[in-house]
Amino acid sequence: MAILAPFDVLDPPWCAAGLRFFSHGFALRQRFGQRVQRVSIDAGFTCPNVDGTVATGGCSFCDNRSFSPSRRLYRGGNVTAQIDQGILRTQSRFRARRFLAYFQPATNTYAPVERLRPLFEEALAHPSVVGLAIGTRPDCVPPDVLDLLEDLAARTYLSVEYGMQTMHDRSLDWMNRGHHHDAFVDAVERSRGRGFEICAHVMLGLPGESHDDMLATARELARLRVDAVKIHNLYAVRNTPLADQVARGEVALMARDDYVNVLVEFLELLPPSVVVERIQGDAPPDYFIGPAWCRDKPAVRAAVLAEMQRRDTWQGKLWGVNRR
Repeated sequence: MAILAPFDVLDPPWCAAGLRFFSHGFALRQRFGQRVQRVSIDAGFTCPNVDGTVATGGCSFCDNRSFSPSRRLYRGGNVTAQIDQGILRTQSRFRARRFLAYFQPATNTYAPVERLRPLFEEALAHPSVVGLAIGTRPDCVPPDVLDLLEDLAARTYLSVEYGMQTMHDRSLDWMNRGHHHDAFVDAVERSRGRGFEICAHVMLGLPGESHDDMLATARELARLRVDAVKIHNLYAVRNTPLADQVARGEVALMARDDYVNVLVEFLELLPPSVVVERIQGDAPPDYFIGPAWCRDKPAVRAAVLAEMQRRDTWQGKLWGVNRR
């Protein structure tokens, strides 16, 4: 089968804007007509692979404080106060007037609806908030929670972020995830048509995953037709099982050139309609171990765009192409 022309199926505005992929910032400007930033909220939740429901110890790479400013600062405090503080912090870097309330650390649907609804409604009541983003696990959205999310989506912009990480069950076992890929497929199928954006979190560079394994995850995302994706490299933070494995030489973290190469090919396989909300991850210096290159986000982004330009490629270039 021949490679598809850039936009045989869709003619997305991000192409006309000169972008190589459908960036989150561009998508939010399209939707809201202005810059919109996220403010992180810690609602005080835990996870079922932390509290013993499906496992203990949490994911092998995870310390919520390393990626969530709200968990470092608030640990389950008042939602409105967290939004106010988050806006103050954000406005020191960005000139935004509208915000998404991002329920970020841990599993933010891991509670009865009676507890969830007041938290989400309080965030929506803030005059500067124009929508919600809710991070959760695919095994933590029972029917009544999905009904709640559908009700919220009928009234506001809502992104539900499911931690997929990978389609490979052996990798999910390695990270002590407590569920397999079928849970993600099930959550996507039950979420579809409910009016909210379905976003998948994906990690590249997991131990034992080959280049082809990582691209298989991209093809699976394309097959499932998620609305958005967050991609980042596996990185190590202190006081985690992964940190110990790196120290013992049992796990090697991905080099930047390898990451850039596989990320570009990953993006080529995604449909042009999928919003790419993130292309890398890092952590604050107090928590971070490595790899050192991912701390320089502008340099990584520049390297990705330079490689896409060198290859004359773009998101979706190989979407739909059968590759043997």
